[in-house]
Amino acid sequence: MSRYTHGHHESVLRSHLWRTVDNSAAYLTDHLEPGADLLDVGCGPGNLTVDLARRVAPGAVIGIDNAAAIIERAEAAIPDDVENVSFRDGDVYGLPFDDDSFDVVHAHQVLQHVDDPVAALAEMRRVGRSGGIVAARDAVFSTMAWDRVDDRLERWRSLYRTVAVGNGGEPDAGRTLLRWAHLAGFVDVEAGASVWCFATPSERRWWGSLWADRTMGSSFADQAVDRGLASRAELEDIAAGWIDWGNDDDGWFAVTHGEIIATVP
Repeated sequence: MSRYTHGHHESVLRSHLWRTVDNSAAYLTDHLEPGADLLDVGCGPGNLTVDLARRVAPGAVIGIDNAAAIIERAEAAIPDDVENVSFRDGDVYGLPFDDDSFDVVHAHQVLQHVDDPVAALAEMRRVGRSGGIVAARDAVFSTMAWDRVDDRLERWRSLYRTVAVGNGGEPDAGRTLLRWAHLAGFVDVEAGASVWCFATPSERRWWGSLWADRTMGSSFADQAVDRGLASRAELEDIAAGWIDWGNDDDGWFAVTHGEIIATVP
């Protein structure tokens, strides 16, 4: 797997812990049937995994991630009333499960960070049961849009892409999911799109401060400086751009995502 661009800084987890089925996997809702066994690939801190588990109970749900510390955190945070979820270390290129193990195999914001997404999808297909599905959702960074031109935010997007591609990832993965699924051997694939939109005062403050902190303190920031792509002063200027956007009464920001639901043959 390529290097994870964001790392697990508090500001990154702040974003991950906000995610729910409703705001991050609504396209999957009709397939979350009670009793379905589900694998959540790249589960991070596990809150989305737990929400998925509530939807398919009493089906067994397993979240995997290749960061041991995050798996420990996810395990410690399992709510007392959720008994059908567990977490373990795992690698998307070699999932530690037999063939035909799950009705639903899910990955949210994962394929943009791997250097061989086709192989990852093929492995996810391997552990899916015939007639089940592999579902994936990823952002399209090039189509992120905000309300007015700000050179600091444009610089952020350009810098992020350079760092992520240098790590072997593809920040525009969402628009390529359908092609990758076909290359992985899927024939029956439904493709679509959805957005996150941040436009209320509270949403703006949250999203702006989150990305200001990520610009200054996450692994992305360290990599940008270590590789000579940006100075700390430049990152401070970009972070100020995020804060200014978040404080703008007219601020509006949209994140486009591509989505696929691929039926396992």
